[in-house]
Amino acid sequence: MTPTELAPAFFLAVVVVLFTCRLVGRLLRAAGQPPVVGEMVAGVVLGPSVLGALLPDVEAGLFPTELRPVLYVVGQIGLVAFMFRAGWEFRLDRVRGVARPAGLISLAGIVVPLLLGGALTWFADGRADVFPDDVPLAVSALFVGVALAITAFPMLARIITERGLQETRFGALSLGAGAVDDAVAWVLLAGVLGMATGDAGPVAIALGGSVLLLGALVLVLRSRGHAVRLAERLTPENLLLVVVAVLFVAAWYTDTIGLYAVFGAFSLGVVFPRSERLDRAVGALTPVGALFLPLFFTYSGLNTDFALLGSGSLLLFTAACVAVAILGKFGACWLAARAAGEPRSVALRVGALMNARGLMQLIALNVGLAAGIVTPALFSALVVVALVTTTMATPVLSLFDRLDRRRDRGDLTERATATPESV
Repeated sequence: MTPTELAPAFFLAVVVVLFTCRLVGRLLRAAGQPPVVGEMVAGVVLGPSVLGALLPDVEAGLFPTELRPVLYVVGQIGLVAFMFRAGWEFRLDRVRGVARPAGLISLAGIVVPLLLGGALTWFADGRADVFPDDVPLAVSALFVGVALAITAFPMLARIITERGLQETRFGALSLGAGAVDDAVAWVLLAGVLGMATGDAGPVAIALGGSVLLLGALVLVLRSRGHAVRLAERLTPENLLLVVVAVLFVAAWYTDTIGLYAVFGAFSLGVVFPRSERLDRAVGALTPVGALFLPLFFTYSGLNTDFALLGSGSLLLFTAACVAVAILGKFGACWLAARAAGEPRSVALRVGALMNARGLMQLIALNVGLAAGIVTPALFSALVVVALVTTTMATPVLSLFDRLDRRRDRGDLTERATATPESV
C-alpha cells in the first residue's frame, strides 16, 4: 500500500478501534474492571481470535499487513504518554516508609516466577510445540520466566488511585514493589535479548545506560526549582512543546539502551517538576494516551490467535502458565509480605495487586516477538496469562473487602451478644 492508501485505512482503523474499546470497556466496567482491561480485551476481539475467526475478510480489510507497523508506532505514542502520566501520579514519599518490606516482596516476585517459568519451559520442551527451533532452550526459559515476573505497574497504580488506596499500607507496598519489579524485569529482558544474539553488549549497554539514567533523574530532581521558574517564562504552547520534547528524548534514550520507551517515560514522570502551569501541560498529554493507547492493544491483539492453542498439549501448557504465574507471583508476594511482618489482610492484597501482568507483559511479548524469540503460539499462551491475571485483580480485591466486612460484622455481633461472665 502507498502512503496515500495507508492514510484512509489508518483513519478508519482508528475509528473502529476507539469505538470497540469504548463498548467493551463499558461492558466490563459493569463487572468492576478498569478501562485498561477493556482495551486489552478489545484488542483481542479485533484480532484473529474473534473478528478474524468470524469475519476474516473484514479483519483483513480493516487491518492490512502494511498498516500494522503504523498502528504500532502511533500506539507507542499513546503508551509513552500513558506511562508518563502514571509516573507523574506516582509519589516517592508514599513508599519511603516501606522500603524494606517492599524490597523483600519485589525480590520474591521476581525470583520465584523466574525459577518456575524456567522449570516449566524445561518440562514443556519437546512436549508442546511452542518454542522456536532456532532459539536456545535457556533463552526461551529465561524469557518465559521474565514474562511471568513482570507486574502491570501502570494498572496497579491506576487501581490504587481509582479505589482511593494511596494512603493504605498495602497500596504503598504494592507501588514500591511493583516499580522495582518492572525496572529489574526490563534489565533482565535486555539480558535475554543479548543471550539470543550471543552478544553481551546489550546487557552492558542496559546496565551502563541505567546508571546514566539514574544520574540524569537525580539531576532533574535537584533542578526542579529552576525548571519551574523556566516554565513561568514560556507560553503555554511553547511549554507543551518542551514537555513533549523532553518526554520523547527520555523515551528514545531508554529505548536505545534496551530498557524501552515506557521505562523512560515513567521515570521522567516520577521526577517531573510540579507547578500549576506544568500540571496543566501534563494534563494536556492525558488525552493523547487515552486516544492512542488502544492502538497498542489492537496491535497486540492482531498478533494473538487463540486458535493456535487448539491442541491438547498447548492448552495444557497455557493452563500451566496461568497456574505458575499465579503461584509464582500471588503466592510468593503474599508469603514475602507475611515474612516481612505484614498482617494477613495486607499480604493478601499485595499478592492480588502484584499478580496482574497486563500492559507490561504485552510490551515484553511484543519485544520478544519482534526479536524472533517468541512464536505466535507462545505469544498467544502468554497473552492468556496477561488477561487472566489482570482481570482477576479487581474481583479478588473486592472479595477480600467483603470477607473483611463480614468478619468485622461477626466480631461485632459476638461482642454484642457476649454475657458479662464470658467477657
